Amino acid sequence: MQGKTSSLLNTAAELCEDGKFIEALKCYDKVLHIEPNNIRANINKGVTLQNLGHLNHAIQIYEKVLNSEPENIDALINMGSALHTLGKYTDAISYYNTVLRLDEKNTLALAYKGLSLGESGNISIAIKYFRKALSIDCDYDLAQISLDTAKNSYNLTSHTKA
Repeated sequence: MQGKTSSLLNTAAELCEDGKFIEALKCYDKVLHIEPNNIRANINKGVTLQNLGHLNHAIQIYEKVLNSEPENIDALINMGSALHTLGKYTDAISYYNTVLRLDEKNTLALAYKGLSLGESGNISIAIKYFRKALSIDCDYDLAQISLDTAKNSYNLTSHTKA
């Protein structure tokens, strides 16, 4: 069975790369029929559902994973991402904070926390998180683009108030 589920997971990943999310979901469902608690399949199914805009269903899957593995960094980050997309920035930040307690140098959590802080109107604090992510990985595009955007927004806000 291990070989079959591994093959299905690889096929699903390829389908996702090609933007064939519905077909990928079918592969994840086959894996989960064989191994209902397969963490990788559950998380990747959640991400696929997010890509399709099914955020609440994705959140349910991440909750299932986190119930069995409360420190699963991938599930925590993806939960934060789904909540961020729903505009629940404070909730998203709490998940990123959990990741950062587990791994203070997690650049994805730092950048995503910065994004949620920025969306919450805390642009100056968001800039600090983007800079911290870049101090760990100077080639991290998401952090650099977000930093540039936040700085421009912060400068526009500063000049508007003057």
